[in-house]
Amino acid sequence: MSANETKTNGWTAVPVSGKQIFQTRGDISTPTPVTVADVYFPSDVALVADAQAFVKKRLSPEAFNHSMRVFYWGYVIGKQLLPEYAAELSPVTWALTCLLHDIGTAEDYFTSTRMSFDIHGDIKAMEILRDLGSTKNQAEAVAEAIIHHEDMGVDGTTIFMGQLIQLATLYDNVGKYESVDSFGDITHETTRDNINKTYPSIRRCPWFAEIVRKEEGDKPWCHTTHIPNFDKEMEANTLHE
Repeated sequence: MSANETKTNGWTAVPVSGKQIFQTRGDISTPTPVTVADVYFPSDVALVADAQAFVKKRLSPEAFNHSMRVFYWGYVIGKQLLPEYAAELSPVTWALTCLLHDIGTAEDYFTSTRMSFDIHGDIKAMEILRDLGSTKNQAEAVAEAIIHHEDMGVDGTTIFMGQLIQLATLYDNVGKYESVDSFGDITHETTRDNINKTYPSIRRCPWFAEIVRKEEGDKPWCHTTHIPNFDKEMEANTLHE
């Protein structure tokens, strides 16, 4: 793996603990307002356009809009918490990760396996990206991030892009992170308003809470059980109202 691929595909090792990253950064600066128009989403790249079309046909509107919001939340969170890594990350690789991170909830895949939705989705993402012409390194980076995006923990490390997708999805789903009081304020109110209006939540949190309950009911061994009370935390999310 070249040094360039390590950085652009997000392979840099960072702590698993998001709380540790917040503590290391110290005081988070007051965020600058950012709108969707200010951020480059690489839809002009054929690989991203094809992946976006693929998931839009298969994901529910709730999941698709969530995936798009996560792209923008991650952009802001990365610049605030780990700017040295975020500056090197390929927007194409990040877009692919966001678009595909919940592909396991698609009707075609969700009930067709006994595997956890995120782990099965990781395998499907690898297959999809291979078919769409992604490089092996890039596809593996996306898959590594997806498989870790529900892996909140304390010890060890994860890849930067895995930590970023985890923080961005938690920001959208529950609006908080453990006892980090500043997590909700890591994006500007104007940013939250613009992103949520551009890609409305529809009924994202109640919808995904139902997905979580269904999976945990049908697959009591699933990876989602790693997050206690995840469904209730989502239903209690008021940050994006």
